[in-house]
Amino acid sequence: MKVTLALLSSLLLAFCLTLFPGAAALGESLAGSRPNIILVMTDDQGMGDLSCLGNKVLRTPNLDRFHKISTRFTDFHVSPTCAPTRSAIMSGRHEFRNGVTHTIKERERMALSTTAFPKLLRKAGYSTGIFGKWHLGDEDAYQPYNRGFSEVFIHGAGGIGQSYPGSCADFPPNRNRKTRYFDIAALHNDTIVKTKGFCTDVFFQAALGWIRQQQQAKTPFFAYISTNAPHGPMIAPQKNKKRFADLGWGDRTQGRYGMIENIDENFGLLMRKLDEWKLWDNTLVVFMTDNGQAGSSGRKNGKNVRMHSAGFKTGKGSQYEGGTHVPAFWRWKGKLGEGIDIPALTAHIDLFKTFCELAGAAIPEGIQEIDGRSLLPLLEKPKAEWPDRTLFTHKGRWEKGADPNKSKLKSCAVRSQRWRFVDNRILYDISADPYEKKDVAAEHPEVVHRLRKAYEAWWEKTVPLMVNEKAPYAPQQPQAVRYQEQLKKRGIPDWKAPKL
Repeated sequence: MKVTLALLSSLLLAFCLTLFPGAAALGESLAGSRPNIILVMTDDQGMGDLSCLGNKVLRTPNLDRFHKISTRFTDFHVSPTCAPTRSAIMSGRHEFRNGVTHTIKERERMALSTTAFPKLLRKAGYSTGIFGKWHLGDEDAYQPYNRGFSEVFIHGAGGIGQSYPGSCADFPPNRNRKTRYFDIAALHNDTIVKTKGFCTDVFFQAALGWIRQQQQAKTPFFAYISTNAPHGPMIAPQKNKKRFADLGWGDRTQGRYGMIENIDENFGLLMRKLDEWKLWDNTLVVFMTDNGQAGSSGRKNGKNVRMHSAGFKTGKGSQYEGGTHVPAFWRWKGKLGEGIDIPALTAHIDLFKTFCELAGAAIPEGIQEIDGRSLLPLLEKPKAEWPDRTLFTHKGRWEKGADPNKSKLKSCAVRSQRWRFVDNRILYDISADPYEKKDVAAEHPEVVHRLRKAYEAWWEKTVPLMVNEKAPYAPQQPQAVRYQEQLKKRGIPDWKAPKL
């Protein structure tokens, strides 16, 4: 039988679509495609905190289903702690180059010279909303409504109820330990409001109400849903804690795992609403976390138990793999492949260029130097050539007023596709040893030399950009001042939750 070229081409295309559905098979360019973008990022949830990644105690059916139908970046990295990661996402560059070298002490404020990508998306015609945690400065100039967001619904500081010397502090009512995480005060654009219910439920409800408005107005949007959970203290609704209590887990684990299962419930609600509103076809949804897993052990029936960590030996705050390696699931129905793993070395700094390129948003000359890459080549073709790169990690957090150079080689790492070089002396071959069990520095002196040289050059260039190091403590807590002034002038209104 004679097979025509056209028939052969059709058969080949069908085969490719079966194996690699979406843009990867069709050869379709995603640049300027202008999807809605929803970025969901949880706080302190690590690779070990999902049942689809091996946790036998947790039940996360909605995120498991999302994982199954997503394109997954399996070697995706962030910073070791929360404010640094958020700064890197917003700026496309290492957090230290935005002045963010800590999570408090006026060193969590993203430099005012930094252009955040939501500002560029707005110029391209997008509505931009943030719901939950900001943590890049509580003073007015640093607030998200001055960094490119058209809709703001946030708590203050780095966690609900936190209060530290200087400007980093949440609204006073949220500091009540008896009601913390419930019925919180939140800043809704220019007004502090009192909410009703558990914080994660509220943030998703606010986000979904706003998303519905944008959909009805036919306006492309970027929604940043950044939960406080499962950050400590470990508090969850009783209904989410009960199962773990019945299993004999201690109160802390009940709270933490309860928060994670509550996140999963809310993510399921998001998925159902995208179905109902027929938004999947033109919406990219990304799920990720802001650093490695917080907490390595819990108590069950009075005994210490090692928690599932997906094999990593460390978690949050660590310069090792467990401190920075996090889940990254991407779904855009009909455009990205389902159930596809991309093993290329990728990072939070890559979101800036990726989202701008998707949105058709121009990145102007004269803004900060962008360290990240666009992920579109990999999204369009998961096996595309991806040149090796070096990613730099440093825990930061040296004492206020200290010389950063004295901490240069403490809690630091350089990562390439194959190697992780830790503390200027320890080398791991990640390709063969992903859980960092064997130091091979003595066997590969040439690699040590190359990565050490790269780190030295990066540090020298970065130190002058640490603009918050000499910043004095602010004399007032701006969110507390704001709350008291509003309370006196017009009171604190109840937030009217949108009907979904």
